[in-house]
Amino acid sequence: MMAVDPTWQMWATFALIAGAIVLYASERVPLEQTSLALLAALLLLFHFAPLELEQGRLDARRLLAGFADPALVAVLALMVVGQGLIRTGALEEPIRQLTGRSRRRSSLVLALALMGIALLSAFINNTPMVVIFIPVMAAMAERMNRSTSRLMMPLSFAAILGGMTTLIGSSTNLLVSGAVTGMGRPAIGFFDFVVPGTVLALVGLAYVLLVLPRLLGDRASMTAEITGGGKQFIAQIDVGPGSPLLGQSAVAGMIPHLQGMTVRLIQRGEDTHLPPFEDVNLRPGDTVVLAATRAALTDAITKTPELVAQAADDGDGEAAGDTLLAEVMVTPASRLIGRNLRQIVFHYHTGCIILGVQRRSRMVRGRMEEIRLDAGDVLLVAGPRERVMALRASREVLLIEWSAHELPSLHQAGRARLIFAAVVLAAATGLMPIAIAALAGALAMVASGCLNVHQAARAVDRRVAFLVAAALAMGAALQATGGAAYLALHLTGAFAGFGPTIMLSAMFALIAVMTNVLSNNATAVLFTPIAINTALAVGVEPVAFVHAVIFAANCSFATPMGYQTNLLVMGPGHYRFADYLRGGAPLIVLLWLAFSFFAPWYYGL
Repeated sequence: MMAVDPTWQMWATFALIAGAIVLYASERVPLEQTSLALLAALLLLFHFAPLELEQGRLDARRLLAGFADPALVAVLALMVVGQGLIRTGALEEPIRQLTGRSRRRSSLVLALALMGIALLSAFINNTPMVVIFIPVMAAMAERMNRSTSRLMMPLSFAAILGGMTTLIGSSTNLLVSGAVTGMGRPAIGFFDFVVPGTVLALVGLAYVLLVLPRLLGDRASMTAEITGGGKQFIAQIDVGPGSPLLGQSAVAGMIPHLQGMTVRLIQRGEDTHLPPFEDVNLRPGDTVVLAATRAALTDAITKTPELVAQAADDGDGEAAGDTLLAEVMVTPASRLIGRNLRQIVFHYHTGCIILGVQRRSRMVRGRMEEIRLDAGDVLLVAGPRERVMALRASREVLLIEWSAHELPSLHQAGRARLIFAAVVLAAATGLMPIAIAALAGALAMVASGCLNVHQAARAVDRRVAFLVAAALAMGAALQATGGAAYLALHLTGAFAGFGPTIMLSAMFALIAVMTNVLSNNATAVLFTPIAINTALAVGVEPVAFVHAVIFAANCSFATPMGYQTNLLVMGPGHYRFADYLRGGAPLIVLLWLAFSFFAPWYYGL
């Protein structure tokens, strides 16, 4: 590669990128603002100090091309597809069956799942693999009482690790292979680097399974706590003809069909049955009063939609799938205070029904409709979206807006699964690019009724959009100003006199750092000719150096924009920029050490 003459635009680009990374990591400024500020600074820099290139000027069109990048389109469209799966509850039953029998072996189940993901990613594009398993991991986390933040980043990292073991495991590998043949070197075989790749993948998976979850906070759990995930509501279920509760009896205070709910009493006519409910089998007309968390009640309603049929069929044409679940608090001056649920006729006045009552003081031993409300009581209500949102204007209750949550539309789960399978199949088989498949899948989710336009729009994470656009602008500026080539030549040249082993290790470290800033594909293309020429200069076969480029360029663990699977899990895992530094940087160091010790022996250097 030819020498690069540094320009002041190159140094200015370095300064802007360094400042952006500091702001990303500190999180003192919202990620979107930092991304926009970086874009604006680069646009201003190259507008007033234009840079003429052989392929044209570095102008606004090239710097803003990231907003139309197929990778960004794919990621955003896949978010919409994933939201369609979540809203329809398409994976609830499979995950319930998978995790219901494995609560005591949750660590083993997760380990097997991550190893399976890594294995499949060696032969299937890792992006659709992560798309498949994001809702699976989210459901498993909920079923196993784990935070999603402890599972989503391991999912992305496992897919990346598996992708570095074969030629088709990652687009990065194929780009390196193409660059190698373009220089007149022998083509890379399908399994040429499977041994060192597997060693690195196993080392990385050990870290992902044993260490990474301990470095990630329980951010999703904190959200659940804020939204009342652990609060106990008093709820009541009437057993009618055809109810799935018929014939069931409570065992240790639990009814098999109502997992996670504690039965307080069973009312049968004038008779009240209290624990331990010996020889009490549920009959039509019985009333079950129980204590349960909001999550448990939501799960029961999802499996038994008739529990909210009254709210959905109040004459306004709303479907059961459009039911909103929310919490409201009885205000201090409310006229509901001192009156029981039967007297307030809540459904008549609001179009919503009360599913549960959360008491802050005494234990309740009676039917739910007989509970007399106090100021500060929290009611769990269900109803059509506009009816629930209309409670904002109520003087009797205060709507806790961030608690609002849509119930899954299970009757649409089949079509959501079909759309999702079609997207994955089309992308995995190469029938069409993943951006086209994902965009078509997002449109199908809306057109089929699995999502409406507003729900699809809310599924798009604007942080990801701005972050990808800013990252691609950084890469364009680094390449156009010669900054990337300048760093590569000078940093590799500094170790040229230390022999092939040290040179190989230094090159791996440099590429691993650059791939998290520039992009894995750009880094691979940039460093492949440098690696080959360096190997020939020190008198060794270039194979080890070419493989080092493949492995190091796949070490996209330390930033969310390092690889698109990192971006995919950013929202579901509730991650911040610093989380990737905390969880990914040690993995990069570990893989660098593993390669530095294993490669000289394996390649005979």
